[in-house]
Amino acid sequence: MARGWDSKDVESQVASRENMAAPGKAQKAQDQLEKDRERANIELSRKHILNDLETATHPNHKKTLEAALAHLDQKLEQLK
Repeated sequence: MARGWDSKDVESQVASRENMAAPGKAQKAQDQLEKDRERANIELSRKHILNDLETATHPNHKKTLEAALAHLDQKLEQLK
C-alpha cells in the first residue's frame, strides 16, 4: 500500500516542480494529468463491470451492470 502512495507523492512533487518552471504550461500539463487519471479510472471500472457482466446470472443484476457500463462509456466519450 505504501508504494502506491509514495509513487503518487513523487508524481505530485514532479508536477509541482513543473508548475514552478513554467506556470502556463504546467497548468495545461496538470489538467491533462487529471484527465488521464480520470480516463484510466473509468477504463478500470469498465473492465471490472465487463467481468461482472460475464458472470452475472440474474436479469436485474445484468440490467444494472449494463446501465453502469453505458454510463461509463458516456463519460469516456465526454473526455475525448
